[in-house]
Amino acid sequence: MKKNLITVDFGGTKILSALLNDKNEIIGRVKLPTDSSKGPEKLVSVIAHSIDEVLKQNKLKAENIKAVCLGVPGTVNPYTGIVENAPNIGMKNFNIKDALQKYFTIPVLIENDVNLASLGIKKYEFKDQVNNMLVVFIGTGIGGGLIFDGKLYRGSSFFAGEIGHMLVDNKGRFNTKSKSLSFEQIASRTAIVNAIISDIKKGKKSVLSPLIEEGKRIKSKALLNALNSGDKVVVKHIDNSCRIIGTVLGSISTLLNVDTIVLGGGVIEAMNDYMMPRIIKAFKSAVLEGPGKIVKIVETKLGDDAALYGGLGMAEEFLKN
Repeated sequence: MKKNLITVDFGGTKILSALLNDKNEIIGRVKLPTDSSKGPEKLVSVIAHSIDEVLKQNKLKAENIKAVCLGVPGTVNPYTGIVENAPNIGMKNFNIKDALQKYFTIPVLIENDVNLASLGIKKYEFKDQVNNMLVVFIGTGIGGGLIFDGKLYRGSSFFAGEIGHMLVDNKGRFNTKSKSLSFEQIASRTAIVNAIISDIKKGKKSVLSPLIEEGKRIKSKALLNALNSGDKVVVKHIDNSCRIIGTVLGSISTLLNVDTIVLGGGVIEAMNDYMMPRIIKAFKSAVLEGPGKIVKIVETKLGDDAALYGGLGMAEEFLKN
């Protein structure tokens, strides 16, 4: 009986393949860099290589694996296997399922990466004991996933959960102005860093100034260190991001009446203790009392592993017959 499962978290910077055993434990990992410059077919060959390495390291063959579940950072149709658009990895109207299936006899399943993480959180972290849940990952951008009545909601054309692209103003309120920015353009790590850089260029002092002058990438850990040092510029923009995130989540909860909101991603993982109370405060100010009083807002404890555990839910859905 095929009891093992391979899940691949495929992103703009890394390809992480993991082996899960019949006890739902991750027992092997292979991490390779993503290089989208050589085109989709080459990327697929690297994914296939990472899967082969997982098998090799664990002394398994294809016949020991029930499925390969692949998470992709873009709009995905899990039934046709087509990635409609994944700009961070240079894919558009590409059938990644068929392309990867050429390498294996193992069934290949694909899903949007945050949807996959949502399945992992529902299945592994909540043991399927959650009904209506919104999952939001805040990092380089902002992505979302929706669980309704215990099932992943993909939408009529597989765009459901694209929370980062909603138009909001700098206070987190929905906006219809043509020059409005999206949620992720004003509240993601990228947005926070851009705002900090803008202030520094205007002459404001920050402990991050040397890193910015050297052209180094500002990651979530650097933001945390600056936050802990009381850096006024960083504190201001982290606080602003918290207000925006909380307000947006409050408005969405009024609309969808979810019972659980789970936050993840590098920004939340690094600065959870500081950000969560501020996000919750802004949330309570924005949501209607009725839907607001039932919502539990928590940080996922799975971190980057959420998508890896998502393969459990995908396999259950697509291999049930």
